Amino acid sequence: MTTIMKISSRNLGAVRRRSLAAGGMAAILASGLAPTIARAEAKKLVFAHINAVPESAAVAFDWQAQEVKKRSNGELDMQFFGSTLLSKELEIMNAVKSGNIAMGSPAGAAATIFPEMGAFLVPYLVQSYDQAYKMFNGAIGDKLDKQFQEKYKVKTMCFFDYGFRHFWTNKKAISEPRDLRGAKIRVQQAKVFGDTINGLGGNAVPMAWGEVISAAKQGVIDGGDLPIVNMVALKIFEVSKYCSMTFHNYGPTLSCMNLGVWEGLTDAQKKLLLDTSREAQIKIREATESVDNIAAAKRELEPKGMTVVEAKVEDFKKIAQQKIWPAYKSQYGGLWDEIESVKA
Repeated sequence: MTTIMKISSRNLGAVRRRSLAAGGMAAILASGLAPTIARAEAKKLVFAHINAVPESAAVAFDWQAQEVKKRSNGELDMQFFGSTLLSKELEIMNAVKSGNIAMGSPAGAAATIFPEMGAFLVPYLVQSYDQAYKMFNGAIGDKLDKQFQEKYKVKTMCFFDYGFRHFWTNKKAISEPRDLRGAKIRVQQAKVFGDTINGLGGNAVPMAWGEVISAAKQGVIDGGDLPIVNMVALKIFEVSKYCSMTFHNYGPTLSCMNLGVWEGLTDAQKKLLLDTSREAQIKIREATESVDNIAAAKRELEPKGMTVVEAKVEDFKKIAQQKIWPAYKSQYGGLWDEIESVKA
């Protein structure tokens, strides 16, 4: 990095005389007295994420960081830290809100930090990826962005997802609702995740991700749920024998920036960050959807020792509609209706 010389008005004239005598403009450049635009330091934008590469979002945001620096000609120095800067989702988002770091993602804890996101997690309410992205890249996403700016002082850069969740377990597969009876299933700490597992017949165990692997090894939990893309990236096959494809929760989240930092950017910088965020969104979506089917899941997980089974999705869905939907439909009211009105 170029060092910027601090020069007082008292000795500026002497420096200029020596510089000119030594060779004009070449000497000025060599002395560090280049024009301000050439000497300005890059604006640092630290992005923290709970997981490291090769997790799908980590791959995309690491790419974005490099791309922002390149396209801005070094004007913006976006730096991605996956699992190395802060160890918990809540810590990351508190740091973004306070401005201690510029950017971050709540990852799977989006509904814990932004309760408005809970509506999208209600089991089987979101039906497909096409429906989801019509919502988040459209009017519903714009509305949420405005709410988050006003309420939480963060600017949404893009919504993305980890796909639909499926069960991973060690003792038996979860092929139908009765298989969940008595099973201790780890869930994210948002209420809707616990309500999903308890409503479908299991015993929800709220737990931060950092505790999950050791809890599974010790038998504290019988399993959990993750999208296929993260079962692979997080090596869940090391503590699990079965993957049961239930598609029971859609997993939306977002990338966001401290609102004060956002407002301090130029229009061109804002456009660059939004453009590259949307490109990152596309990369994550492609990675997620490409493995979220029975054939791809078998190809990814069975060579690593897991057995992948197709669950009776309609049976799970009927229970969710009967036992879980009524309370959430009442809670979310207008947003619920907006979600249902968006067709793939």
